[in-house]
Amino acid sequence: MKGQKKRKRYFNQNLIDKVIKMKRNLGFLIGLAVLSGILVLSLTAPLASARQPLDEGQAESKNLTGVLLGALLAVGIAGVSSAFGLARSGSAAAAVTGEKPELGMKLMILEVLPMTQVLYGLVAAILLMMGCGLLGGEPGVDLTNPIIGNAGLIAGLIVGITGISALAQGTTAAASIAAVGREPRAFAPSMIYIVMVETVALFGLVTAIFVMFGLGFL
Repeated sequence: MKGQKKRKRYFNQNLIDKVIKMKRNLGFLIGLAVLSGILVLSLTAPLASARQPLDEGQAESKNLTGVLLGALLAVGIAGVSSAFGLARSGSAAAAVTGEKPELGMKLMILEVLPMTQVLYGLVAAILLMMGCGLLGGEPGVDLTNPIIGNAGLIAGLIVGITGISALAQGTTAAASIAAVGREPRAFAPSMIYIVMVETVALFGLVTAIFVMFGLGFL
């Protein structure tokens, strides 16, 4: 009888945990859907206006809008993903620190790693805006070239999509934090496990930089 009660309690707790995880992921999915809608509108708008000739002012305005949307997607998607990743790793770090406060500094290092994706997004956004002269100086690209707006949008999207790896990195960081809590000597290999997930976002940033370099943003 007691065994049945324990199994029932365990089943109920698992069900509650699954519901909580679903609610956490729902916010991310809604945000990603909104950003995807912005992307679709930004891609279809140039197609709708391509039939009409544009003067230089209109072409520059359209290209600047595309570049700014690229910066938005780079920081926005990577930022939301990093926030969710930090929530997972931060929750694990707080729980372990409560039991073993002497490990606080090591756990903080592991906990903060999912934030790097949004830093990559910030770097990409700054490079895009610098290439268009939005941060001062002369533009490095020809803003009358119709491909520049879409190219900036694609470069930002590359960084944003690969920045979703922050979700997986947060999960890996949470597991690594739990491992370090049980065995502090696991800190070094745990760091490697977490960084391996981050390489996906790093490859995305490198690819975006190559795109920007090839088109004259840099």
